[in-house]
Amino acid sequence: MIMVQSYLKRNNFLKLSPKAVFFDMDGILFDSMPHHTIAWVKAMNDSGLPFTQKEAYMYEGQPGVDTINNVFRRVHGKESTEEERTAIYELKGKYFNKLGEPKRIPFALEMTQKLKEKGYLLYVVTGSAHPTLIDNIQNYFPDIFPEENIISAFDVPKGKPNPDPYLKALRLSKAQPWEAVVVENAPLGVQSSSTAQIFTIGVNTGPLEKNVLTDSGADIVLDSMKELFEKWDDFNF
Repeated sequence: MIMVQSYLKRNNFLKLSPKAVFFDMDGILFDSMPHHTIAWVKAMNDSGLPFTQKEAYMYEGQPGVDTINNVFRRVHGKESTEEERTAIYELKGKYFNKLGEPKRIPFALEMTQKLKEKGYLLYVVTGSAHPTLIDNIQNYFPDIFPEENIISAFDVPKGKPNPDPYLKALRLSKAQPWEAVVVENAPLGVQSSSTAQIFTIGVNTGPLEKNVLTDSGADIVLDSMKELFEKWDDFNF
């Protein structure tokens, strides 16, 4: 495949032989981004901060405190205080919880089950700090992701787009970059995994143009988890 050869050449690797697959959570496993978008826009606007749905998707993947600081710097020319961050993040959480539990992304369960049956090591790598995220993952993806295979905002000092979350996944799985594949839908998440030198499949489940994920570093961009499920065997990893 041309995309694989380009990845190998760019990173000076000899081969791609994945034994681990790292999944983003929001927008890949759960159809939660519409809820997050509504909650972020309401919380920011209630706090006097102009914020759009597109910005919510562009900032997706990074810790919420970083999103708040980015907007504060744009609007006020300075970072938010801890008190301001806490108030906005709690307000965002309140709006998010009112929208109910998001559903699984179609074919996300089938995809993870397929990879588990093939013997891949499976991890979740998310910028979320939601208190129920581990329970939600294990309830909706039973026997797929043990707790120690879930990396959240609590587990790394720097979140996406820094490579730290995916570097931690490599350490935990005892995999080299050429022995893993990342499945991401967020530009900042793609930047994170690409910087960690991991082959990255962008799945464009949101409203962004496909080239946004390509420009962020995705090696392949697909339109849905269903397409990934159907094409995985064709990749000949």
